[in-house]
Amino acid sequence: MDNKLIIASRESRLALWQANHIKTRLEENGYEIEINGMTTEGDQRLDVTLNEIGGKGLFIKELEQALLNGTADLAVHSMKDVPMDLANNFSIVAVTEREDVRDAFVSNNYDNFELLPEGAKVGTSSLRRQAQILKKFPHLTVLPLRGNLDTRLRKLDENNYDAIVLAAAGLKRLGLENRIRNYIDTKILLPSPGQGALGIEILRKRDDLVEKLGILTHIESTICVVAERAFSRRMGGSCRLPIAALAEIGAHQTFNMRVMISEPDGKNMITAKCNGPWRKVEELATQTAEAVLKRGGNKIIQKLTGQSML
Repeated sequence: MDNKLIIASRESRLALWQANHIKTRLEENGYEIEINGMTTEGDQRLDVTLNEIGGKGLFIKELEQALLNGTADLAVHSMKDVPMDLANNFSIVAVTEREDVRDAFVSNNYDNFELLPEGAKVGTSSLRRQAQILKKFPHLTVLPLRGNLDTRLRKLDENNYDAIVLAAAGLKRLGLENRIRNYIDTKILLPSPGQGALGIEILRKRDDLVEKLGILTHIESTICVVAERAFSRRMGGSCRLPIAALAEIGAHQTFNMRVMISEPDGKNMITAKCNGPWRKVEELATQTAEAVLKRGGNKIIQKLTGQSML
């Protein structure tokens, strides 16, 4: 059996941490691992927001090309960055145990949203965060924030923002918990589908890798991510839509999920909940999406994208 595997990874510090985390896990199981680092289009184009240039898929295009041309066997992604519909020749073969799903409030002068003064500048890369912040704190000014994690922190330190919002998982993984002033309750900011989880992508035809990489799978995290992505997929989830979803494991192999879709200014927001057994996770998530679409979600999608999901 060939025990050598090559991981395709973005070259940002966080992406390389993620790739090295998977590298260590696989090496512990007897595999020889090499990391092939590369810069993606999403990393290069920092002058405009993601929803203007094609969405989060820009972060994985070059990695998928490496899988196609055989210069890598697998790619490691943050699941929140993986498009809801992969091309037919790719598949997510494993979802690892999830880190903290919450967003983090990061500021040099304030402890939380409540203490920010009128007109304070809050930086975020996400329409999902923007909508929820403006819904609850309409006196704040939300401004776009692009770049890798270190770049975003530097922009805060240069006083371009009074506060920024980042995924807690990334800060924790890089040992930057000391920058977090407040972990934001999910009742205030519902996370992005898949937030905090890592996914392993391979070519669908690589049957030889399924069992090898299956050792990375965390069942409970997989159930939650599948539920969140099923909801988002039915909603036509993309960077142009402020969509949030958080599934959590209950007792006796059950789950519960909270979801949200909104206009970017937060004034027209629709929320919903569902729960049920693991075996029906995709079915229930899709049914919840259907209900949200009929309650006005489809009108929001039409307004923002020009497309109807009904």
